[in-house]
Amino acid sequence: MLIIPAIDIKNGQCVRLTQGRMDAVTVYSDDPAEMAVKWESLGARLIHLVDLDGAVEGAAKNYGVVKKIAAAIKAPVQIGGGIRDITVAEKYLLLPNVKRIIIGTAALNDPAFLRHLTKKYPGRIAVGIDAKDGFVAINGWVTVTDKKAVDLARGLEDAGVAAIIYTDISRDGMLRGPNVAATSEMAGAVSIPVIASGGISSAKDVESYRGVKIEGIIIGKALYTGGVDLKGVVELAESF
Repeated sequence: MLIIPAIDIKNGQCVRLTQGRMDAVTVYSDDPAEMAVKWESLGARLIHLVDLDGAVEGAAKNYGVVKKIAAAIKAPVQIGGGIRDITVAEKYLLLPNVKRIIIGTAALNDPAFLRHLTKKYPGRIAVGIDAKDGFVAINGWVTVTDKKAVDLARGLEDAGVAAIIYTDISRDGMLRGPNVAATSEMAGAVSIPVIASGGISSAKDVESYRGVKIEGIIIGKALYTGGVDLKGVVELAESF
């Protein structure tokens, strides 16, 4: 199982939000590329990038930072946030070292766009499903829809999606443990590989995913606060 460090980018800085709130920001570094180098040196084999400004505005607002990160490390990256049209999608997909892009809002609002991408770029398109109380949240978590997260996932079965990144918003950035039950339900509902995100605060939280059918775990805030030792949990997850 992969342990995937998250680098959330806002105004060119490496930050973390609390429950996705853009007004609850903590800045951890002015140099996101430097953070990527650090996480790679501690064993990360994939880095998760989020353009927070892009997620709200629907554009590649921090493209230059993403490009710098991708060039600074050998480990591949996956990038999400504001990818809602072909121009932005291909801008990222053409960058060396970008393993895949993550479609969020557009997966719900524009399924034809998603299918166009998965057909043109097989194996390189993931879908981010962000949920609050089991319902899909879009537009940078600003809007909670009446669509159940599991139902959206099931609807992607024949869409050629490489992976689903499932985030429980209520746990994200709160350091109070992941929603293993909801993630397990998601993973059990589809054949698409699922990556868990949100709430990891300790190695014990990582251990709680042992036996759950997921591809990896994204860890954010706990890495920056020191609650999780990346090298240690990378070794732990390799035993799963």
